[in-house]
Amino acid sequence: MRRLNDEGAARPDHGFLIRRMTRDDLPAVMALEKASFRNPWSTELLQRELDHEWSTILLVEDPLPEGGVELLGLAIFWIVHDEVHVLNVATSPKHRRRGVARAVMDELLARGRAHRCSLATLEVRRSNEPALNLYRALGFRPVGIRPNYYVDEGEDAIVMVLDF
Repeated sequence: MRRLNDEGAARPDHGFLIRRMTRDDLPAVMALEKASFRNPWSTELLQRELDHEWSTILLVEDPLPEGGVELLGLAIFWIVHDEVHVLNVATSPKHRRRGVARAVMDELLARGRAHRCSLATLEVRRSNEPALNLYRALGFRPVGIRPNYYVDEGEDAIVMVLDF
């Protein structure tokens, strides 16, 4: 129903394909990072995440009419012990407000539940109202502030938690 297997693509109700990132996806993921953030993740950092057994990078894709797929968004998260920690969620600027972030968050939370996690955590920019609204809608609640977390912009992060 939700996904074929841990490595396979999913096509649940939202209509997007969701699958794990591979090294072959690095150029497209780097392009998405650069389009989405002032300070994107580096290629080296993404490669390291691919090597960690506790780290997962999910890609959200849309099938193209002429064949192939278009990368719409991603999420990077860790499952450590009984916790899901969300490190990064990105949506291509031209595909925002289509439910891409919601779809990938639903999938990563489902994977956390499947691993019997009891908690999910994340940090989000204080100024990122769309993300804050999404996380609240998913059941996350603010539990603290990390001052100057986004050092380059001098912006605080709101720490949010979801209990499963």
